[in-house]
Amino acid sequence: MAVKIKVLVPMRGHSERVPNKNIRDFCGRPLFHRIFDALLKVNCVEAIVVDTDSGKIKQLIKSGYPSVLLIDRPVRLSGDHVSMNKIIGHDISLLEGEHFLQTHSTNPLLMPATIEDAVKTYFASLKDGYDSLFSVTEHRARFYDDDFHPLNHDPRRLIRTQDLSPVYEENSNFYIFSRSSFENKGRRIGLKPYLYKMNRIEAIDIDEEEDFRMAESIFKSGVLKRQARVKNG
Repeated sequence: MAVKIKVLVPMRGHSERVPNKNIRDFCGRPLFHRIFDALLKVNCVEAIVVDTDSGKIKQLIKSGYPSVLLIDRPVRLSGDHVSMNKIIGHDISLLEGEHFLQTHSTNPLLMPATIEDAVKTYFASLKDGYDSLFSVTEHRARFYDDDFHPLNHDPRRLIRTQDLSPVYEENSNFYIFSRSSFENKGRRIGLKPYLYKMNRIEAIDIDEEEDFRMAESIFKSGVLKRQARVKNG
């Protein structure tokens, strides 16, 4: 693939639900190593850029991945409730280039082949009028709101779950967008995004302690690598 893309990986020091999760030991290495290792195997990645407010994270990156570019997160953009779109806006204002992919260190099962294919799909989708892409997980199940109102089915008609219309979860694995699309609305998801469906296991995002344990178990099992070998013949 001739076109290159910069990857943004925001990594703040504080984590409310899983303490120090970005640098916590994951199968023998800090968690963030997994996404870096995956990105470094993707041919279309021009640069990895980390925005952080943590001196400890900066130290670990400098010692383990010296080619990664570091951006100091301003105090005004620090904290648990700052919109990621504001952080992205700050980062791309300091960088050159037109196309960006934003991901997280909390996606340790994300495979290089998936990233490569998503970038390829993004550039192909631009020709069809799409202006951005983000990863989703497809669900075919019966959903209700807090008041027990059905969201995607009629309880009076108990059809098979596999026959339900799919519902898509924004799984936070990655977002791909252009500078112009982002600046148009100030957000990573544009006016006409392409929904990129992912393997449910690979898409696990670590938000809670049980997510961490589940991701470690899957990583140790090698199931994703076996799936990749089967897929590649």
